[in-house]
Amino acid sequence: MSTLLGFDFGTARIGVAVGETESGLAQPLTVIHSEANDVRFSEIAKLIAEWKPATLVVGMPNTEDGSEHTLAPRCRRFANQLNGRFSLPVKFFDETLSSAEAEEMLRQAGGKFSDWRERKRLLDAVAAQRILQSYLDSTLDSHHGTT
Repeated sequence: MSTLLGFDFGTARIGVAVGETESGLAQPLTVIHSEANDVRFSEIAKLIAEWKPATLVVGMPNTEDGSEHTLAPRCRRFANQLNGRFSLPVKFFDETLSSAEAEEMLRQAGGKFSDWRERKRLLDAVAAQRILQSYLDSTLDSHHGTT
């Protein structure tokens, strides 16, 4: 069993999720609301100390036609910084449509999430959950011989 942290990287916010290989489930964790690298990596360091992940998963954005999104180089740089600072393996996983899926999940949840401000507050963490859940699903499928 190992713990993983998943990241939905953005220039203004970074969504973070946590998952376990044993259960195969990911959960939204938090959103880091800062553009300053020192603040971002300080928050990430606290999460790594708390959750002790074996692997970090960073969403890699592609456009709907499958080509690389303009944010992809910044995501790679972020992943390289994670690896350099924390000496943990970093995996990339396609995050295409993860934010749209997260928005729909929150909208369907209703209640306080009927308000777009509430959805926006959690959207990046839920998008990170979608990325990490998809990663876990794909790795568990490959370990069980299915694709």
